[in-house]
Amino acid sequence: MTGSVSIPLAAMAGSAAAVLQMAGALKTAGPFAALPVDLTLLSLAALLPLLALLLVTRRWDVAPLLAVPIAAAALLWLWLVMAGAWSSSRLVLAQKLPELVLAGPAMLAAGLLVGAEPVARRALCQASLGIGLVLACLILAGIPGGDPAMLVESARVHHQLAGLALAMAASLAALALVEARHPLARLGWLAALLALAMAALLPGGRTALAALLLGCVLAPALRLRGTAGLTWLLAGLALLAAGAAWLALNPAWIEGLRTLERLTAEPAGLEARQDLWAAALRWGGLAAPWGLGTGGFTIAAGHGEWRGLYPHNHALEALAEGGLPGLLLWCGAFGGAALALLRLAPQVAPARLARIAALVLPVALTILVSTDLGNRMAWFALGLALSLGVTVYPARHRADV
Repeated sequence: MTGSVSIPLAAMAGSAAAVLQMAGALKTAGPFAALPVDLTLLSLAALLPLLALLLVTRRWDVAPLLAVPIAAAALLWLWLVMAGAWSSSRLVLAQKLPELVLAGPAMLAAGLLVGAEPVARRALCQASLGIGLVLACLILAGIPGGDPAMLVESARVHHQLAGLALAMAASLAALALVEARHPLARLGWLAALLALAMAALLPGGRTALAALLLGCVLAPALRLRGTAGLTWLLAGLALLAAGAAWLALNPAWIEGLRTLERLTAEPAGLEARQDLWAAALRWGGLAAPWGLGTGGFTIAAGHGEWRGLYPHNHALEALAEGGLPGLLLWCGAFGGAALALLRLAPQVAPARLARIAALVLPVALTILVSTDLGNRMAWFALGLALSLGVTVYPARHRADV
């Protein structure tokens, strides 16, 4: 297959990966929720053959630094399958295990391949930005028409997913802003960034808002680097501090902005997380060294077969359910990826590093305070981070294919 033919394949793979990564967020929007087909299954069915073709039409050079996190991830999946043997759960285990051992490896591989291939990566970023803008428009347009309470309540069901999509899109829009040459282009990207930020204030996702702010400050700083990057970072932090101080002095402006309302007036969410973290630590110790078994935390903590009350922290979940081996393997996978990223970052082009950071940072923050090990977005983000250690070359000869 020639390079001219494989370029559209790469673009389609990147676009399909973006839809798969943000399918949950799209399902929170009315027009997409009403589709007769499941976006997750549809995008996955399109992505898998495209990835296979992408794999055989390129030459891939993988850095040795990736060996430890990839091996640790594979062993973590295997260990959690074994840990299911002594789990007291049946329902949660049946839900989580297929997501871990089937979706997890596929999503990591997808992130690794799409993040490494330049055309696919560009399409992934463009599609992610487009999806975020569509969601922002739907959220903002829904406020004046219809019942605002119904819109907010609908968004709250999956506020983390919608908020994550907005956070990634906003980080990419901030990158486009600093890269734009023409003043009118900069003005357009600034308007898009403000629209995404405003939309993020409505659904109620506090972690997503923090991720949006973090991405908009750090991703452009990584793109600019040097003095310009440091200036952007300091200016962004100063602007955030000024905004927080102004809102503290003018609390009336918070009314109606559901995310800020939850951030300032609903401490119960943080207290509930603290209780779950404490329970995960306690049961991690009581069930040491092998853990409660995959999916066993909610029953041990007294919540029954209710998957929604997981520990809300990846590392603590790995400890509580997978024991010391689970925690060690999780640290090897995600911690190893973080260390590899830090070592690879100086060797990577700033534009590539910044775009990967824009897509990874929101999910990285989320796994610390929300989501569970079965969430496919976490594994895709891990693959994207590891893709910095993969260099792609076109196939030189037909024999290479």
